[in-house]
Amino acid sequence: MTTSQSDWFSQMQSLVESNSRSIQALTNDIAEFKLTVAADHEQARAERQELRQAMIGIANLVGSLDSDRPTILTRLRRIEDKVDRLLEKNNPTQE
Repeated sequence: MTTSQSDWFSQMQSLVESNSRSIQALTNDIAEFKLTVAADHEQARAERQELRQAMIGIANLVGSLDSDRPTILTRLRRIEDKVDRLLEKNNPTQE
């Protein structure tokens, strides 16, 4: 083997080793990225579940408020009717 062939072979060997290290580094980066994405996905899923639970709680609260509303409105209507009757009793000529 001549000197130039030996130099060429040495350069090629260095290039192959450099490429090998680069590929390994990229592979490691990809693996780390996949782990990060998986962790982010799991966190997002947990946060969606928390939001879902909060929305259910709010819906239940609003539902209980709506079930109380007819009772409150009925009481207010009765009070209004009594006030109207009292006003009519005291002032029968006004309409």
